[in-house]
Amino acid sequence: MITSGTYEQRRPVDSSGGPDWSALLADYRRTRAEAFARGGERVAAEQVAALGHMVALGAPAPIAAALFDPAAGPGAAAGEQDNWVGPLWEVLAVRHLWRELAALPIAGPVRTLVAHTRVLLGEDLAGERLAAAPPVLHPWEQAGWEVGDRVTEYRAGGAAATPHFPLPESREGLTPVALPPAVPPTVAGWPATAALGGLCEWVSARCVRGTAAEAAALFAAAESVGEPGGPPGGSVTGGYLPFAAAYPALVRAGSGAGAYGRSGGAARGRVRVWRALAAMADPSGECSPAEVDALVARMRCYTWCAPADEVWYLHLALEDPATGLAWAVSGSDYD
Repeated sequence: MITSGTYEQRRPVDSSGGPDWSALLADYRRTRAEAFARGGERVAAEQVAALGHMVALGAPAPIAAALFDPAAGPGAAAGEQDNWVGPLWEVLAVRHLWRELAALPIAGPVRTLVAHTRVLLGEDLAGERLAAAPPVLHPWEQAGWEVGDRVTEYRAGGAAATPHFPLPESREGLTPVALPPAVPPTVAGWPATAALGGLCEWVSARCVRGTAAEAAALFAAAESVGEPGGPPGGSVTGGYLPFAAAYPALVRAGSGAGAYGRSGGAARGRVRVWRALAAMADPSGECSPAEVDALVARMRCYTWCAPADEVWYLHLALEDPATGLAWAVSGSDYD
């Protein structure tokens, strides 16, 4: 397998003594296409991951974006799943403004994720038509975290700094809370339940016709006694919080981050959270950003601790008083 060190030692240079990015791009395309012909997409992506990271991070925008140009030929272009220490499209997006990338030939799915990454980094893409989420951050998307914490920071050697947002972050501000003695039956078939449960592979989601505390009790009662499906009642350490405080944890979970494996990119998390909110506001998911804003404004959010919490966990219940429905999403991953 090609490593970053291999290319650092023998990478071509241009007349100024700097990296010859055009030659590195050609090397990437040739190697990826050959690996694709031998072993398919997964083998091809793995074979050139380190070189792709180098080009995405260091090359001028036209060359870096050309990693994703479908005109490169069969198996020669990176896709949305190509990842070394992070998705190559996210590496590209953190290095270049949208005005540098907008006119370049980037494949559709990757283009969308790059654009959403730029939005998370605070760039206003008003006027662009983006799938699933608006081209500007709404106030509740900005309040809970700093700009520098929203997207992974990438470095030349491959190391990456990714802030983590467990929920609840700590027990500070939470108190012992009695769980409801009886939990309403779950409500089946709501698309929002599947959307919340699909944020990442280590969480589950359920829906009830009731309050946030009653939805939380579906998981919290079992977690408090360590037995799935355990009896309702008892108490947990929990409390209410604004949705803006929960949003970063939902985005990070939606990126696929966990105790094992790499993040699938913060933009992927933003898209998944917006889709879940849209499905809560309207089962068809066909609602306006203003309707999602209205949902967030009236929503009651409840978080709690579980005895087994270590590093990667998410415990959150979301209640919509307008419909009388509440969803709980809960899970943990272990180092």
